[in-house]
Amino acid sequence: MEFRRKTVALLMVGSMLVGGVVTSAVMMTPWGKESFVQTNGKNSTPYQAKMDEAYRLIKERYVRDVADDKLIDGALKGMVQALGDPYSDYMNQAEAKEFLQELDSSFSGIGAEVTIKNGRLTVVSPIKGSPAERAGIRPDDQILRVDETSMEGLSVKEAVAKIRGPKGSKVAVEILRPGVSAVQKISVVRDEIPLVTVHGKMLPDQVGYVQVTQFSKDTADEFLKSIASLEKEGMKGLVIDVRGNPGGLLPAVQQMAEQLVPGKKAILQVEAKDGSKKKFTSKVSEGKPYPIAMLINKGSASASEILAGALKESAGVPLVGETTFGKGTVQTAIDLADASNLKITVAKWLTPNGNWVDQHGGTKGIKPDIEVKPPAYTAAAPINAETPWKKDSNDLQVKNAQLMLDALGFAPGRTDGYFDSKTETSVTAFQKANSLSATGVVDKNTAEKLLNKFREHLQDPKQDAQLQVAVQTVKKNMK
Repeated sequence: MEFRRKTVALLMVGSMLVGGVVTSAVMMTPWGKESFVQTNGKNSTPYQAKMDEAYRLIKERYVRDVADDKLIDGALKGMVQALGDPYSDYMNQAEAKEFLQELDSSFSGIGAEVTIKNGRLTVVSPIKGSPAERAGIRPDDQILRVDETSMEGLSVKEAVAKIRGPKGSKVAVEILRPGVSAVQKISVVRDEIPLVTVHGKMLPDQVGYVQVTQFSKDTADEFLKSIASLEKEGMKGLVIDVRGNPGGLLPAVQQMAEQLVPGKKAILQVEAKDGSKKKFTSKVSEGKPYPIAMLINKGSASASEILAGALKESAGVPLVGETTFGKGTVQTAIDLADASNLKITVAKWLTPNGNWVDQHGGTKGIKPDIEVKPPAYTAAAPINAETPWKKDSNDLQVKNAQLMLDALGFAPGRTDGYFDSKTETSVTAFQKANSLSATGVVDKNTAEKLLNKFREHLQDPKQDAQLQVAVQTVKKNMK
């Protein structure tokens, strides 16, 4: 490849935010050449002249002084927004520097995955052994303030930038925890956090399970080592899980697919603006000697879809779960002269059979071979009983509590948010089973216990219907 300036191409859906870092789904461009047209006053176009005139008028006549870099950044952002493409972006110098740091397999932060939920910055999960976990930060904690700065109204990226900082520095985090009315202030010492993206273990009957949370710099090595370790343990079948995986580095997914797709068959194709295509193929003649199944859902995107498409179409691997997100475009991020960055969509990627899975004009994702919908209770939001709920209460939080009770086998009889006598009986049964006062009223202690038990239920592999179907699919084909 030959580029005039440093260029990175991306498979970008969104961001997985970990401890103050945004981990982007990135793909190195496989081909092509970037050219840049140099312009000056002699050969400038009418459009450039128009831009110059607007700039001059603002500088000469606008009532307040405004910095040149602010005007230029605004103009560039406006041009990119005019594309109407959610994956194209302009990043100023600070944003570009942060973006490049996101490509690493480690970062300096507190080690907590966060998202925006119900308008608030919310912890998805602290990383095991991280400063956030050691400080007592838990899933569903809502981060209200960081070093006295309110998180209200900030985007995830803006909020995360406030959490980030150098290793060894302290950050004060104010959180609101479900079931606890008082705001807690926690001091966390930032540290270097390794980004572990692969988690493998052996399930019963020698079925291996490998979860890939994203495709970062070290993911391929971690993945292949995990499989090798399971093979040494006598693995007879494998389930690969990319549910909720937003994407990642093309070299990572390439290296993984190259070892799983047999017969040196196609992994993916990339189609340029002019219609020319580049095909990528595997490097092995023989596939794995055991059956494989792959778990996908609507959160599986870009690089996850590349792996799913390659295994489905070139290796005959059954896909289990839900239709994937549908992200079939490639973005190129180009460093500009002042270290700012322009990211624009430049190509499509296609499955081995030439299918375009993009949700904007394509087939809208990759469909599973075996569709398994998650149970309704997985949509339950965290509960916080600031005011106790009792018979005849009617509230969204009651609905979430009913979903949790139903998942745990306490059968409230309804999940519409109305607290009737059967819900009261269900709550009483839960309280008795968990050594709480059997009042039939959901108070703070009951809500917190119910939330914790529900989390444990969600983390139990036996309760994961999609996983269990994938395991059974593998076992049917095991020797």
